Amino acid sequence: MNIQETLKKSIASILESLYGITEVKIDLTATRSEFPGDVTLLVFPYVKAARKAPEATAAEIGEALKNSLPDVVAGYNVVKGFLNIELSKNIFFAQFKAAYPQEKFGYVAPDENAPAVMVEYSSPNTNKPLHLGHIRNNLLGYSVSRLLEASGKRVFKTQIVNDRGIHICKSMLAWKLFGGGETPESSGIKGDHLVGKYYVEFDKAYKKEIDELKATGMSEEDAKKNAPLIKQAQEMLRLWEEKDPEVIALWEMMNGWVYDGFKVTYDRLGVEFDRNYYESQTYLLGKDNVQEGLEKGVFYRRDDGSVWIDLTGDGLDEKLVLRGDGTSVYITQDIGTAITRFKEFDIDSLIYTVGNEQDYHFKVLFLILGKLGYKWAEKLYHLSYGMVDLPTGKMKSREGTVVDADDLMDDMVRTAREISEELGKLDGMSSEEKDRLYNMIGMGALKYFMLKVDPKKRMMFNPKESIDFNGNTGSFIQYTYARIQSIKRKYGSLPLEVAQVDGLDAREEALIKNIMEFPALIQKAASVHSPALVANYTYDLVKEYNSYYQNVPILSTEDENMRTFRVQLSDLTGRVIKNAMAILGIEVPDRM
Repeated sequence: MNIQETLKKSIASILESLYGITEVKIDLTATRSEFPGDVTLLVFPYVKAARKAPEATAAEIGEALKNSLPDVVAGYNVVKGFLNIELSKNIFFAQFKAAYPQEKFGYVAPDENAPAVMVEYSSPNTNKPLHLGHIRNNLLGYSVSRLLEASGKRVFKTQIVNDRGIHICKSMLAWKLFGGGETPESSGIKGDHLVGKYYVEFDKAYKKEIDELKATGMSEEDAKKNAPLIKQAQEMLRLWEEKDPEVIALWEMMNGWVYDGFKVTYDRLGVEFDRNYYESQTYLLGKDNVQEGLEKGVFYRRDDGSVWIDLTGDGLDEKLVLRGDGTSVYITQDIGTAITRFKEFDIDSLIYTVGNEQDYHFKVLFLILGKLGYKWAEKLYHLSYGMVDLPTGKMKSREGTVVDADDLMDDMVRTAREISEELGKLDGMSSEEKDRLYNMIGMGALKYFMLKVDPKKRMMFNPKESIDFNGNTGSFIQYTYARIQSIKRKYGSLPLEVAQVDGLDAREEALIKNIMEFPALIQKAASVHSPALVANYTYDLVKEYNSYYQNVPILSTEDENMRTFRVQLSDLTGRVIKNAMAILGIEVPDRM
């Protein structure tokens, strides 16, 4: 049990004993630097039950806490409604000694009975390659999965691939008309890029036809509907739905190119999936569930045969769930897919990683599933995130102006190479080692920059700012980790037993205190689905360590035990950095 858990358990007992409080949230935070103390308890939630002023309530809790944990609590002070708890000096060394042998300090190993969560992310279309927006989505969804695993949950990672519809047929038709049999092998173009090329070609030719029809006096709206290309694409979609062998063969071939391309991008991003769902297999799901909802009175049918749900009583609108011709809409498919997932997997909750433009959609989806009687609807969560902006402006995939994920990753690695070569600290490395390091730095910078921002916030991504060996960047953190590994190499083999020392420097106490916050930080970040908390904790830890490194002699101290202890403290700091960065999907180098 870590120190925060020990304190919380004792505080809970004190609150019940003093005030009869049995169920209340206990919030412990690090004490602000301008006040003496290590951990702070907010006492305002207990004042009403205590029937005393906040200061008196805090003092009473502080005194009881000091008496109940004399080896842990050395003293306390009260500032208005805040109880600042001063920990025993011995507790820091004892905590370090207990944590040091743990390779995965801070992680909770899940067991077979641990709660299971499914996390959906990526959800690409098979008519174009992944772009900058997909990068944030993938990194966020994958990192939340890693975070939940570190907190002790069982996690299933999944995506739903949008592999059908008119947008897919546009690429297929353009390739058929203009492709001349071009393939990824014959062109040397990555499969998803090749298919994306024909999506752009379709749009160019379609616009040209619209302009020609408008020149004859047709309105723009009618021109868009009557352009030969769009009619051919609609016919191709009809044939696909009728399982026309020629169209299906073309669809399978071009989707295969895209999947091969996606795999390369996913591997490079370092993300993976336990299960893929495909819209071509799920688009008919949900229709039976709508029928069940009609029988239960959850939905109603209009005169045109369409089926709706009235959510005005819930502060929303009426929502179409089935068209008059019996065909599905997106919400229908999502209803069926959610029900299918809970049947196929032993999961307790489901997280959808989708941009905030879909906030309303998921409010409606979760409400509908609840009204259909699924209790797990309360455990559905929309991990809503803001869009990614660039200094150069917005992206438009139809016009081929997207910031391609592969191109961006190439640019990040290239920038890492240029900066690293300017610093000139890679002497003695082979070209293979250098290439691996450039990739580690470039991808680390990209991931950290994306993940350090609260998911809900819209963000501006500037590639040039993301690679900086000073400041709140992945490169700065990686450099500190590499520094620690250098210290360990210079020291030699570290003993498994923690070196015994008589007293700790104030900076050592501060560093240990920071390290010991990591387990609670993981649990908190997992509960709010925010890798940003992990990223910024890691940056604060690295700053604390660098201050320690610059002000306290580590290898040069004459006391052998103290030297060993300080290298061991550096070692544990490095492992926490590595474990935290692993949650973000970031590798850390031994040399840099």
